[in-house]
Amino acid sequence: MVKICCLGAGYVGGPTMAVIALKCPDVEVVVVDISAARIDAWNSDALPIYEPGLDDVVRRCRGRNLFFSSDVERHVGEADIVFVSVNTPTKARGLGAGKAADLTYWESAARMIAAVATSDKVVVEKSTVPVKTAEAIEKILDHNGRDGVGFQILSNPEFLAEGTAIRDLLAPDRVLIGGRESAAGRAAVQALKDVYARWVPEERILTTNLWSAELSKLAANAFLAQRISSVNAMSALCEATGADVAEVAYAVGKDSRIGAKFLNASVGFGGSCFQKDILNLVYICECNGLPEVANYWKQVIKAFKSSGIASDISEDYIYSICSII
Repeated sequence: MVKICCLGAGYVGGPTMAVIALKCPDVEVVVVDISAARIDAWNSDALPIYEPGLDDVVRRCRGRNLFFSSDVERHVGEADIVFVSVNTPTKARGLGAGKAADLTYWESAARMIAAVATSDKVVVEKSTVPVKTAEAIEKILDHNGRDGVGFQILSNPEFLAEGTAIRDLLAPDRVLIGGRESAAGRAAVQALKDVYARWVPEERILTTNLWSAELSKLAANAFLAQRISSVNAMSALCEATGADVAEVAYAVGKDSRIGAKFLNASVGFGGSCFQKDILNLVYICECNGLPEVANYWKQVIKAFKSSGIASDISEDYIYSICSII
């Protein structure tokens, strides 16, 4: 493996590839995007996103083994590992509108990869996608690819938080890699694991099957959102009784079984991902004949309305946020 390419120069793709380039100086890393303006920004002194430490990492690697280009097809065709970090917004129309993830960009990316690939590729899901997305992507790649060219799909979800993305990448809680349970699948998992092992301790690199990795991202966001909804609901009781929700959260967070993170009451989850991912999870549960489970996760969002802090936020507003990416 000598070349990595990331399709998508957004909030996830840019910082992730910059850190990989920093930690793997012998590997060529190219970030590509169809937006020439975005690529120009990555090649300038005014990067298109702000994250503490990102400027320094990009400055140290850019032009050495980190490159940003709008020549998408060439670099994807040359790469050994292709990360796909494209947008997966909530569907605005059609089956599953308002809940299901729109995989239009992902499907277009898969067709392009299949069209330009002349050698075997490891294709890595970096976007947040519904469970079993890899199965659909495999069919697109196999149907549209050249004879003799093989593809292995891996799921490598991101667990970045705004404001700490570089720190999260340099010292992650865990790196999750899911792949097929076959000889070729295990080899692909090992190839990606070897990249991360350059700086991440082996015990923090978790390997699973594809479906577990895909679902783990949605599950993690759902559990975090559940904590915020719980403390929001508790804030209404605090207001009614004269208790201070900050003091209650602090006391509860001291329980080692619970911990202090994500126990701050607020008017929203912070960002669009939690609402989007929970609704995606709701849709997946409904499609798998699990209405009770779907209703449970719906309550995580509806808990906003039950708290005093969020009493003025309508359900339509909460759901509409999920289409804004």
